[in-house]
Amino acid sequence: MKKEMFQKIKIPEDVEVKLEDKILIVKGKEGENRRKLNFGKLKFEIKDGIIKIWHLKATKKEKKQINTLHSHIKNMIKGVQEKFEYKLKICFVHFPFTVKQNGKEIIIKNFLGEKIERKTEIPDDVEFNIDKETITIKSTDKEKAGQAAANLERATKIRGRDIRIFQDGIYLINKNGREI
Repeated sequence: MKKEMFQKIKIPEDVEVKLEDKILIVKGKEGENRRKLNFGKLKFEIKDGIIKIWHLKATKKEKKQINTLHSHIKNMIKGVQEKFEYKLKICFVHFPFTVKQNGKEIIIKNFLGEKIERKTEIPDDVEFNIDKETITIKSTDKEKAGQAAANLERATKIRGRDIRIFQDGIYLINKNGREI
């Protein structure tokens, strides 16, 4: 059944939002987020401090699109007000390994006694801090912060060994203020 569907997002006073050629730009005290959005058949309007996304005869597909865009825009606004923060813990039992930053690349040495270094990339606009056994990742973009954390976990994934015994690796312990 088709019916009118809309979502409204109130823009905080310290945040500036504008749309340029299907690219949504959100600026705040922590920085700036840019994202190319695909509106499809949806209508989009920024007016009087409110973002409105709607469709006059929405089906399930348009409803999903409206809700997805609503979530993305809310995350962009939240990110420019306060950065998303992920914390990871360096755990080792058998072989102590080191984690070093070299520009936008992370180098993991001596993981499980391996001679070859493991490497991973950090996305742009992500702050990275190594403090003994804790790694802190901060970014205004939730997806980039999450991808950086996932890259580190994936780089230390153990294959071919019993994971109940070999529990070495880098693991997510705190996701934006929420313990995991």
